[in-house]
Amino acid sequence: METTTKVFYWLPRILCMAAILFISMFAADAFEPGLTLQQQLANFFMHLIPSFVLLAFLLVAWKWELAGGIIFTLIGLGTTPFIFLLNYNRNHFAVGQCIGIVMMINFPFILVGILFIVSHRLKRKYLIANKEAVKE
Repeated sequence: METTTKVFYWLPRILCMAAILFISMFAADAFEPGLTLQQQLANFFMHLIPSFVLLAFLLVAWKWELAGGIIFTLIGLGTTPFIFLLNYNRNHFAVGQCIGIVMMINFPFILVGILFIVSHRLKRKYLIANKEAVKE
């Protein structure tokens, strides 16, 4: 495989794992004083549900890059209004802060989706070029 194809193969996977780990960090707020260990662990795993769902989507994207790219792009774009309005209305953040939070949380998944789609296209182009070279 060509070096560019290899880079675009691994880049979305590594970025996606890093983004999932970043999202998983927010589960740490489940540990509060005054709760039993069982309650804290239940809250912790409840907070990790989005990470488990994203991990399942990563497994799909690993096998079918185009489908995974579309899924991650839609996740990033689809949750943008929800996260923006949640921070603006509930937390009373300024618009600039809300946009910054949306960029930190959603932009990595939009980027990952686009990179999965690019990886799919490059791999397809590489395979087509090799088939034509073998025929000659």
